[in-house]
Amino acid sequence: MRFSPVRFKPFFLLLFIFFSICNLTFSQPDKVISIPASGNSWIINNLHADEEIITPEGIKGWKDKSSVIHTFFSTTKTGELSLSFIGKVNSGRSEIEITLNGVTRKVEISNTLTDKINAGTFPIKSSGYQCVEIKGNSREGSSFAEITDILISGPASGGKVNYVKDDFYFGRRGPSVHLNYEIPEKASSVEWFYNELTIPEGNDVIGSFFMAIGFSDGYFGIQVNSESERRILFSVWSPWQTDKPGEIPEEYRIKLLSKGQEVISGEFGDEGSGGQSYKRYNWKPGTTYSFLLRGKPAENNSTDYTSWFYSPETKHWELIASFRRPKKSTYLTHLHSFLENFIPSSGYISRMGYYANQWVCDSSGRWFEITKARFTADATARKEARLDYSGGTAERRFFLRNCGFFNRETEIGNVFFKPENLLAPIIDFKNFK
Repeated sequence: MRFSPVRFKPFFLLLFIFFSICNLTFSQPDKVISIPASGNSWIINNLHADEEIITPEGIKGWKDKSSVIHTFFSTTKTGELSLSFIGKVNSGRSEIEITLNGVTRKVEISNTLTDKINAGTFPIKSSGYQCVEIKGNSREGSSFAEITDILISGPASGGKVNYVKDDFYFGRRGPSVHLNYEIPEKASSVEWFYNELTIPEGNDVIGSFFMAIGFSDGYFGIQVNSESERRILFSVWSPWQTDKPGEIPEEYRIKLLSKGQEVISGEFGDEGSGGQSYKRYNWKPGTTYSFLLRGKPAENNSTDYTSWFYSPETKHWELIASFRRPKKSTYLTHLHSFLENFIPSSGYISRMGYYANQWVCDSSGRWFEITKARFTADATARKEARLDYSGGTAERRFFLRNCGFFNRETEIGNVFFKPENLLAPIIDFKNFK
């Protein structure tokens, strides 16, 4: 007896639908995303405590009730978010407080072996960066808790979730951003570059380096080193590739030709090596400062780079330093500006700088205005570990902004244009030797 397969098609179709529903219902639990505390958390009210509590192993040694911890990640979905931790206490019991999007929950921790600790469910009302605030309420042991990871799951984590997965040192520093200037075609043998820099009030954050003039062999700008110290910094890289300046052979060393009053000179390492100079100077936000760099070929296949700084407080150009770089004879190339944070504990704070009135002067003494720049960013931004970076034009100036977990990143590679100023700087080159 033969059976027609046609009669069994509805049965097999129903069977397929049944198992498909079962598979969706029972075989696909919420995906859990583990966010390392080491690379995504900060003590937001004490930079010095941050360096002690946020360790490569996670949150440890958290004893002070006043220390407030913020952990950041970005989501593309909204809805409910389940939150938990991987952690423990050393002894006794602790109570911590978790706040996310205005909802606060108290969590008791008593396990002395590392385990999952549930914090509850929280609403995510808008996409973008989310901030988990962690506070300590009470403790019986030596610290409130040790936390290695923050775990999230649920509908709000169903889209793309961005956070720092590796390279925690650079991830906590935040993304560095750059303006790459386009030199007018008519300018040949660029010998001079002029730029103006203004840091808005409230953006002079500790750890910030606002580089006004970058070039193929070095950088020149201002930075905030501590609560009490600020610097004007000018450095030139050696052609010998090493992070240890003591390894540079004599013929590859950067030579100091001259320096200004109160300027300290020496060597630097850890990011390449070379000659460095800086002057401690209490520059102020809201004030526009001018920077001038000269680069020209010198004897024996070398190049001389010299920097000057103009302050409206002193009303004259100050020499910072002049260095001779061997093994290459050139004029200025690859002119750019950038903004970076060099202290990981302040990587949660936003900062911005305005870069204006860029001009180059060639070896014939002709000035050319720069009105075009291309925006780029470092590896931390390119691999989307951090999305808090932007650049553009505002008030007839270029600007750069980074850190702070704002939700307005700029597409890397964007080209910006600003209006012409048409007024070249008035500089008597006879006074710049």
